[in-house]
Amino acid sequence: MPHDYGLGEGFEPMHIDRKGLYVNLEERIKYLHHFLDWTNADVEALQDGAKYLKQLIPAVVNLVYKKLLQYDITSRAFHTRTTADETEPDEEYLTEETPQIKRRKMFLRWYLVRLCQDPTSMDFWRYLNKVGQMHCGQERLAPLNIEYIHIGACLGFISDIFLEALMGHPQLSMRRKLALVRALNKIVWIQNDLFAKWHVRNGEEFGDEISMYSFGSGNKEGFLAGKRIIGSSSGSSLDDDQRSIAPSVAPSTLSTAPSFLTTHSGSSGHTTTSNHTVAPEMGSACPFADFAKKSSTETKIWAN
Repeated sequence: MPHDYGLGEGFEPMHIDRKGLYVNLEERIKYLHHFLDWTNADVEALQDGAKYLKQLIPAVVNLVYKKLLQYDITSRAFHTRTTADETEPDEEYLTEETPQIKRRKMFLRWYLVRLCQDPTSMDFWRYLNKVGQMHCGQERLAPLNIEYIHIGACLGFISDIFLEALMGHPQLSMRRKLALVRALNKIVWIQNDLFAKWHVRNGEEFGDEISMYSFGSGNKEGFLAGKRIIGSSSGSSLDDDQRSIAPSVAPSTLSTAPSFLTTHSGSSGHTTTSNHTVAPEMGSACPFADFAKKSSTETKIWAN
């Protein structure tokens, strides 16, 4: 049903504080939620469809790393920790069976499981913001700098895999498919914004205040209340990978929380804010493969 945006006679646009978008993460998320029409229906669709998303995670992870290793500019970053350095690595390019890649696959699995958890908590969006910050040379003891073009392409690739697999599910109704795909797409686009905000130069005049705001805690990655919570003092790339994931971001069961940041439109047209994101080894079948045999359509997930 179309939304009534209340653009009739006498309508006044909602005020958005530009500075707040850059220095206050909660204000940025509220604005994105409102602009994308994020509602309780999206939260319910994600909670209802989380089990289908989780079934796809192993396949998505393998496909993503096969894609990243396909190009020298992205594969090289696993050696140099940056896509801006075109120096050829001294070692051979990594493969999917390399321990370092297997470790990174584990991190991506954790991240995708986290996307299936409770988006009504501000901690959910803080985590997505931190993921964005960690990929632009900040918040890691060994900086990782991935240029935005590769991040955007990777998010688009992940979104495409999920969309194709979910829309091809033979048992979900079209209504549930659309609701789940729309909700997941909104989260992916907000994650995309939370990558972009650390790469683009918009709002740079507020730079000092953005640095002061950060995550509010002032803690560096791997530390909690000034104490190291994971990892060792080594500065190696592999050790840093271990420090990159704190226990708080490990997967947990899906929970239902009171509404926190969900936005919805009232009858007056004004919007209020109420309290209210892996692939088996190559060749393995999609969780929906048995059902798919009844269909002539194949996708990235279950095609050999």
